[in-house]
Amino acid sequence: MTDTLDAAPTVAAPAQPATGGRSRGRALLLFCVAGVVALGVDLAVLYALKGLLGPYGARLISFLCAASFTWAFNRHLTFAGPSRLGLWREYAAYLASMAVGGAVNYGMYAACIHWWPLATAHPALGVAAGSLAGLVFNFLAAERLMAAPKAQA
Repeated sequence: MTDTLDAAPTVAAPAQPATGGRSRGRALLLFCVAGVVALGVDLAVLYALKGLLGPYGARLISFLCAASFTWAFNRHLTFAGPSRLGLWREYAAYLASMAVGGAVNYGMYAACIHWWPLATAHPALGVAAGSLAGLVFNFLAAERLMAAPKAQA
């Protein structure tokens, strides 16, 4: 007599999410937490250095500090796991992609101010739209750079 369990089909385990075992929603939440804390880093460094370097030089350093903080936070918490690129290459690529995300943010802001009369009257709407566009771009870029590769099914 044959045991029916031996003939049972095997079912592949579901693929791991690209976020180191975390759900994408949780990864996005952690990414947003990193961004909020980084705002504090950015402002603290900006105000600490603006007397010494002026508002533009201080802003450059404050951006680098804030982006470095978010990289470390996201590397260890949001997208925990080994780096596929090596840490220094990943860090450089992350900084570059965050700078592009800043351009996306500003581009969306400028487009809203130019073509949306309500945003022209209320620039905060353009800031919000730009922030959302930058957030989406930056999250997708960071996920692509830092997340563990998806398991093959």
